[in-house]
Amino acid sequence: MKKSFQLIALGLSFLCVWGVLGSIGSATSWAGTIQLTYSNFFPPTHIQSQLAEGWCQEVARRTEGRVKVQYFAGQTLTQANQTYDSVLDGIADIGFSAFAYTRGRFPVMGAIDLPMGYPDGVTATRVANSIYEQFLPKELENTQLMYIHAHGAGLIHTRGRAVRTLADLKGLKIRSTGISAQMVKALGATPVPMPMPESYQSLQKGVVDGSANPIETNKGWKLGEVLDYVTLAYPVAYTTSFFVVMNKAKWDSIDPKDQAVIQEINKEWAVKHGEAWDASDKEGLQFFLDQGNTTVEIDPKEAARWQAAVAPMIDEYAKSLDEKGMKGTDVIAAIRQELKKE
Repeated sequence: MKKSFQLIALGLSFLCVWGVLGSIGSATSWAGTIQLTYSNFFPPTHIQSQLAEGWCQEVARRTEGRVKVQYFAGQTLTQANQTYDSVLDGIADIGFSAFAYTRGRFPVMGAIDLPMGYPDGVTATRVANSIYEQFLPKELENTQLMYIHAHGAGLIHTRGRAVRTLADLKGLKIRSTGISAQMVKALGATPVPMPMPESYQSLQKGVVDGSANPIETNKGWKLGEVLDYVTLAYPVAYTTSFFVVMNKAKWDSIDPKDQAVIQEINKEWAVKHGEAWDASDKEGLQFFLDQGNTTVEIDPKEAARWQAAVAPMIDEYAKSLDEKGMKGTDVIAAIRQELKKE
């Protein structure tokens, strides 16, 4: 009996010690530094890349070094169109790219890029985040979204030929991506899908006759050096929305208090990106003009023709989402409502 009692006592002691060790392990499970990698296709000199790198530095600062991020710009870790999958696969812990670079992968968020007449990046960024918050599309649920932002008015730039009417677009090959490619087709030109890093040489060599892009790219990607005209068709200006996402397992490995810190930074950085798009649009326009290039205005009647040309693609996009149970009509209505806000 005495021996049995001793064995029981020993077992209880073991359980107590194990429980203490377990509680200690639980209390220290968030201890240590989390090391993350961040992939971005923008070159390191671009303001959007500099902001992304600034986000990394801010995360390290505000988490007091508990979360550190190694930054890879200019597609040095992953290609632009592979970034989202690289985050899913753990090749990169964090990724920054455009929804448009994997056409059809993000149907709800893709609606943001439609030629709805975006005036600037601050507005486009606000619209993009609002649509995400309203509809919480499942297409992003397998990663942890950091934030979304979007560039200012996306316009058609050309070399060699000024575009003043829809007729001028006939026969032109225009570099474009995702929804902007559909817009180019609706306007009567031939879209050539191509990510931004390939655009300069393609324009320089005459592979394409122009490009659909925001004005900032004239300086940010130096496209103003190989273009001659930009058509200021603001009533059908599109945008390109960008995501910053993190691998879910990596996100879950971060202490909740540091997750909260990062989420606050995310809110601030989305705004910073939108503002930066607008500031760089101004710089891009000046750079474009400094090359001796020309801006082309279109009159209200011609603008109405452009709007009529793209209207069916917008309606068709909404219908395609509706057929998949993704509330396309509601999404388009919400975008239009957001665009009416000051």
